[in-house]
Formats: sequence, structure tokens, C-alpha cells
Amino acid sequence: MLDPIGNGLWNAVQMAWEVGWALVLGFSLSGIVQAWVPRSRMESALGGRGVRELFLSTTLGAASSSCSYAAIAIAKSLFQKGASFASAMAFQFASTNLVFEIGIVMWIFLGWEFTLAEFVGGIFLIALMWGGVRLFITRRLEEAAREHALGASAGHEHHMAASEQLTWRQRLTSVEAWSDVAHNFRGDWAMLWKEITGGFLIAGFIALLPMSFFNGLFITNAPAAPRLLENVALGPVVAALSFVCSVGNVPLAAVLWAGGISFSGVIAFIYADLIIVPIVLAYRKYYGWTITWRIVAIMFATMVLAALAVDGIFAAGGLIPKHRPSVDSITSRGIEWNYTTALNIVFLLAAAALFSLTVRRGAKDPVCGMTVDRHKTPHRSVAGGRTVYFCGAGCKAKFDADPDAYLDPSRREAVPAHGGHDHS
Repeated sequence: MLDPIGNGLWNAVQMAWEVGWALVLGFSLSGIVQAWVPRSRMESALGGRGVRELFLSTTLGAASSSCSYAAIAIAKSLFQKGASFASAMAFQFASTNLVFEIGIVMWIFLGWEFTLAEFVGGIFLIALMWGGVRLFITRRLEEAAREHALGASAGHEHHMAASEQLTWRQRLTSVEAWSDVAHNFRGDWAMLWKEITGGFLIAGFIALLPMSFFNGLFITNAPAAPRLLENVALGPVVAALSFVCSVGNVPLAAVLWAGGISFSGVIAFIYADLIIVPIVLAYRKYYGWTITWRIVAIMFATMVLAALAVDGIFAAGGLIPKHRPSVDSITSRGIEWNYTTALNIVFLLAAAALFSLTVRRGAKDPVCGMTVDRHKTPHRSVAGGRTVYFCGAGCKAKFDADPDAYLDPSRREAVPAHGGHDHS
């Protein structure tokens, strides 16, 4: 009994070690873009459903580079403030699929062909989503959803930068600007570490399953057409039920690829991070069931169609990888002194430097637990003779309504630790 557990955990550790530096690099780039790319007029620019708004929302979404939970909350905030539902969904898909960290990790685990397919297919995915929303969600339904969203509490939205007025050269030498980056960096990790850890653990234990399991789950020995259709349809279902999202599902996708799933099935699997069960429940909370079932159906259909489109393009161009690694080659790379170790050391020091900035300037929001920059946040209260800092007005209002519930340890467990909150 102990051997399988130990082997599964060791597989997870080795996979995490292989891409540790890449995750730090990806989240660092994400933090820089989030902190230094202005969004001051984003909402007002996304009110229409046209091609211009599609292009703009896709560009801004890719620049935001968010985890899945952050993406759906930011999209909901944009929708509340006047963006069309089509623009909000395009932003949401771009900020989870056209991102630095997932591309880097896919390159390491799966190869450059998959990274290219992720980005090419992401464009198809967003265009198909935009068309589906325009076709199946009327203006009347959209306005009803907006009313519902206005009454829903906000979720995991990131700290917004206060250094937009600085030039890029000034930002590179500004502690204030790097503090913005550091808080976004830490916020990404705080929100996503469970998904990443869960992804590695699930992949580590699935790697112990015999090859017959994969042959039974996915059609691997059949004519191309039925295999292709079954794989792209089943991939998102497996991803949705795995509860793992964003970067966390890449190692699991690598194990499935080694186990026999098709190229397009892997792409469809990775796209499905926005229809995992917890996020579907969040859609219901944000927009109501009427919109939720429509948007989930549109998302599923667009994931399948985008994966098929990518498969056709890459097959025509001879870009589908011929070599399929063994499961052991993915999970048993070992830990030794090589370039991976050197990169992990360098980027671990970089991560420590960024975290130190948040410790020096940070304060913990007692309501949601997020670390905020006490020099920047305008949301603060005085209780028990000390100043308490908050990520947003929502957390401050909850605290002010009953400060003792958050300051008294004997009562704290009775208060929800991660209620809805707005970091904007």
C-alpha cells in the first residue's frame, strides 16, 4: 500500500521539479504585465459585440494572464461595468489560454508543437466563442445576466497597479513598481497553488495506471475519424471532472498524451479549464442558470471545434508529433545537477526576492487572507488600537460589520475564510 503512494508522490515531485523554474518565469512575466499594462479605459472600450471589441478584449485578456478563477472574476467585473458578454468571454478565454506560463510548461512537458497549437487554437476558440455568444445569447438575456451579476459578490480579482504613470525605464528601477509586480506574483501563487499541486499529484498517481486503462478510457486503436471525434469530445469531460485548471492540467495532459490520447484530444483537454465543476458553479452564481447552461454548452462546442481545426491545420502541415514519450519518461526524469537544477536555483532566488517585497510592504487581509500592499490600498480600518488593511471595499465592509469576528481567534472559524471580495 505504501509503495504506490510513495511512487505517486515521487512522480509528482519529479514533474514539479522539471518545470519549477518555468512556473516562476511565467508568473513573473504575468505579474509584470498585470502591474504595468494600463486598464484604465478597458471597460468603456468593450461595450460592443463587433470585431474591434473582439480584438481588443482578446489582446487585453492575453495581457492580463490570469489563473482560471481570477479570469472569470475579472470577466464578470468587466461585464458588470458595461462590457458586452461576448467581449467579457473573449477576455476570459484569452487570459487563460494565451498566457506565458501555460505555454512554457507545455513546451517542457509536451513540446513546442503543443505550445504553438495552444496559441493557434486559442484564436479559433475565442472567435468561435464570440460567434456562439452573439448567436445564442440575446441582448435581453445579456441584460438579465448583467442584473444578476450586479447582485453577485466579486471573486479573485487581482490588485491593480498604481504605477501606470511611470515610463517603462522608471518602472525597471522603481521599488514601487516592482512591489506591484510582487503582489500580483504572490496573488497568482496564492490563488493557484492548490490547482498546480493537485495537477501534479493527480498526474503522478495516474502515471501508475497500466496502459490498458488509457486504451479503455480513450479510443487509441481505431480508424482516425472515430478516434479523433471521441478523443476531442471526451477530453474536456475528463478535464471538467478532474477539478484541475489552468497550468495544473498540463502535467496530466502529458500523461494522457503518453498514454495514447490523440493530439487534438490533448488540446481539447487543456482548453477545458473554464468548465470544471467549481467554475461552472461560479457561473451560476454570477449570471444565473439560464445563461450558465448556454455558456457551458457553447464553451464545450467551441473547445471541440477548435481542437478539430487545430488538428486539421497541423496534420496538413506535418506538425503533429510522431514521437510519443512513455509515461516513465515524463514522470521519472530524476533530480540531478543539470541545467534544470541551475535554472530552479536562479528562479527560486527571484521568487524569494519578489516575496520579500510583499513581506516588507504587505499586510494580511483578515477577511479573505490575501496579502495586500499597505502603502497602496485605500481600504483600511482601525480596530483594537491597530490599523487593518483590506484588498477591497467588500472585505472592509464585512470586517466593519463585525470586527471581533475576525480579530477574535475563538470566533474566527465561524466566519467564512474566503468570501467574495473585490481587489479592484
